Amino acid sequence: MTKFIKIISIIFLSIFTVVAVLLSTYFIITKDAVLDSNKLIGAGQNIIIYDDAGNEIVSASLEAQKKSVAVENLQPDTVNAFIASEDRTFFKHNGLNYKRMLKAVFKNITAGSFKEGASTISQQLIKNTHLSNDKTIKRKLNEIRLTRQLEKRYQKDEILEMYLNTIYFGHNCYGLQNAAEFYFNKKAENLNLTESATIVGLLTSPNNFSPFKNPEKSLKRRNIVLKNMLDCEYIDNSAYEQAINAPLNAVKSTTENSYSAYINSIFDELEEIDFDYYALTDGCIIKTYMDVEAQKYVENLEYPCDNAVIITDNATGGVKAYKSSINGAKRQPGSTVKPIFVYAPAIEEKLLSPFTKILDEKIDYNGYSPENFDKKYHGFVTVTESIKNSYNVPAVKTLNSLTVGKCEKYLTAMDIKLDDDEKNLSLALGGMKYGLNLKELADKYSIFPNGGQYRPSRFIKEIVSKDNKVLYSNDFIFNNVFSAGTCSLMNEMLIETTKSGTAKKLKDFNFDLASKTGTCGNASGNTDAYAVSYTSKNCIAVWLGDKDNTRTSITGGTDCCKIMKSVLEKLYGDHSPAPLEKNEGTVTVNLDREEYSQNNKLVIADPVCPKLNILSVKVLKGNEPQQKSDRFSNPTIPTPVIKVANGAVNIELCYAKYYAYIIKRTKNGQTETIYDGKWQQTVTDTPSEGIYTYSVIPYYDSGEEKFYGKEITLSPVNNSTGTGDPQIKIPDLINKDWFNQ
Repeated sequence: MTKFIKIISIIFLSIFTVVAVLLSTYFIITKDAVLDSNKLIGAGQNIIIYDDAGNEIVSASLEAQKKSVAVENLQPDTVNAFIASEDRTFFKHNGLNYKRMLKAVFKNITAGSFKEGASTISQQLIKNTHLSNDKTIKRKLNEIRLTRQLEKRYQKDEILEMYLNTIYFGHNCYGLQNAAEFYFNKKAENLNLTESATIVGLLTSPNNFSPFKNPEKSLKRRNIVLKNMLDCEYIDNSAYEQAINAPLNAVKSTTENSYSAYINSIFDELEEIDFDYYALTDGCIIKTYMDVEAQKYVENLEYPCDNAVIITDNATGGVKAYKSSINGAKRQPGSTVKPIFVYAPAIEEKLLSPFTKILDEKIDYNGYSPENFDKKYHGFVTVTESIKNSYNVPAVKTLNSLTVGKCEKYLTAMDIKLDDDEKNLSLALGGMKYGLNLKELADKYSIFPNGGQYRPSRFIKEIVSKDNKVLYSNDFIFNNVFSAGTCSLMNEMLIETTKSGTAKKLKDFNFDLASKTGTCGNASGNTDAYAVSYTSKNCIAVWLGDKDNTRTSITGGTDCCKIMKSVLEKLYGDHSPAPLEKNEGTVTVNLDREEYSQNNKLVIADPVCPKLNILSVKVLKGNEPQQKSDRFSNPTIPTPVIKVANGAVNIELCYAKYYAYIIKRTKNGQTETIYDGKWQQTVTDTPSEGIYTYSVIPYYDSGEEKFYGKEITLSPVNNSTGTGDPQIKIPDLINKDWFNQ
C-alpha cells in the first residue's frame, strides 16, 4: 500500500510540475499581451495609395468610412447567421471553445502544421485587431490570454458588436454596415435572411465568394450558411427551402468615386497574395502600378452598356489602368479562349502548324454538334484562317485531337482549375462553369508577348508601414507554359487576325498588334463581347455586355474594337511599340505547293523544285514535316497508254506540271528518239509497218541541270495494216502450265 501511495504521489507531482512549467511558460510568453480598447474599434486606420510615379492618388481612410452598427438594431436572422456559422456556442463559452481547440490540436499534430485554428468570435476579434496572421504557438498563446481579458472586460453583445464593426467583408469593406451598403445598397439593420447569409458567407474568402465576382460560388456558400442556421434551429424547414431557392439579389452601390474599381481591386488582391487585411495599420502606404492618365482615360470613355477595361504592362506585370462596372465578375469568355485553350497547346504538342489544314464540316461527337457563327461550313481551312475568322468546328476538332486531358495540363499552368463537368469539348468555345474575369483573360494573353511565361498581373507593387518597414513586395514568380516558338507563331496568327480577321477594325495601326475578339450569345442577342489586343509593351482587354445577361446587339468585332481603338490611340499616340517576336523558336521550311494545295499535305519540297512550286512557311522548331518530295530530282509518272489506229501510234502522257518527256522507238535493236519536249496529251508517231517497242523517260529541267526519271518501256505494238491485234501479247512464261501442254 505504501508503494502504491508513492507511485501515485510521483505521478501527481509530475503532473503538477508539468502544469506549473506550462503555466509559467504561458505567462512568460504572454507577459506583454495587453488588451487595447482603442484597437477593438479599429480607430485611426488611414491608408495612403500611390500611383506608379510615386504620387499620392487617394487616402483610403478606414476611419472616415467607418460606420458602426448596434447589435440591438439588427434583425435576429442577421445575428443568428453569424452565430450559426462562426461560433455556435458564443453565448455559452468564456471566449474559448476547449473542445474545438483540442480537436484542432489533434488535426494539427497529425497534419504537421497549424492549419486548424478553432477560433471563436472573441478570438477572431482579438486576432484581427491585436495580432498578426502568423501561425505560431506564441501568437496563439497571446490570442488566448487577450481573449480571456476581453471576456472579463466586456459583455457578449459588446464583443459581438465590436466584431461586426471591424471584420473584413471584401471589396475594401470593413464592418457590417459598409458591407450591407456595398453588396445590397441598404442599412445593416434592414438585411433580410438571404442577404445576411450571403454576407456571412463572405468571411471564409471574401474575394472568392463575392456575389459580384463569383455569383455561383457565392450562392453555394450562402446556402451552406442557411443550412447551418437550420441545424441550429434558427429557421425552420419552410424558411430554409424558401431561402435556398431565392436569387442572390446583390445590388451594386450607386456611389462610385474616381479610381473606385482600381482601389477595390487593390483590396481584393490582398486576399490573392495572402496578405493580412488587418495588418494595414495607420499610416500604411500602398504603392501601385497605376498610370493616372490611362486610368482617367478609360474611366471617362463613353460606353454603350456595362463594361470593363484593363491595361497591363508586359515588362512589370503591373496593372496600368482598370475600370469595371461589374466589380470584376467572371463571365463566359466565348471564342477568346480558342488561342490559349486550343491552338497554342496543340502547336506546343506538335499536332499542327499555322498552315495545317482542317476540314470545316458538320461534326457530331456523341450528340455535341457545334456550328460556326455564320451557319456555314468552309471546307479545308488553315489554322490561321480558323483563328482569324473564329471558326468553331476546327477549334472543336483540334481539341478533340489534342484531348481535354492535355489541354487541362496547360490550363493548370495558367492557374485555371476545371471542375469535372467542364472537361468536355465545349471548352474549345469557352464553355466554362464560372468563366473568367477580364483581368484573368488579359493575363493569359500576356503569355504570348512574354515568350511563354505566365504570371498574374498585380495592382500592388509594395506595401510599406508607417515606420518604413516593407510589409509586402511584389516578387513575380513566372510559370513557363509555352515555348518561345509557340508564342512566335501565335503572335503572327493573331497579328493576321488584326489585319484581316474579326479584329480588322484595328488594322490601321502601323505597329505589330495581335488581337482576338469574341461574342457570346444566340439568335435573340448577345450577353458578352470581347476584344483582347497586345503589343510588345502592353496587353489590353475590353468587355461589354449586361451584368444581368439581358440580350444586346453588342459584338466584339465592332463595339469592343471601337473602345479598343480609342485606348490604343491614347497609349501610342506619340510613339510605336517595338515589333512582336515572330521568329524565335521557329524554322522556315519550303513546302511542295502542289502537294499542299491539291492534297492538303505538308511535304518538304524537293531541293531542285522550281521556285513557283515552293511555299515557304514557319513551323515550330522540331516540328518540321517528315515527308520529303523527290518528284523533281527523281521524276515519276504512271505508265503511259499506247494505242495504234490507222497506221499511227498514239502515246498518251499523264499530265505532270514542270515535266518534259523523251520518247524513244526501237525496232530490230535500233533505237531512235522520236520526241523530246514539254508535256502534251498525246504524242503521235507514224512509222512504217512493223513491230515496235516504245519507251518514255520523264525529266525535269531546272535550267542548270536535267534530272531524269526511270525509263518506262511500253508493250510492243504492231503497226501492220492487217486485221490482227496491233498490241503484241507477251507470253506468260511464269504462269504457263508446261506439264499439261
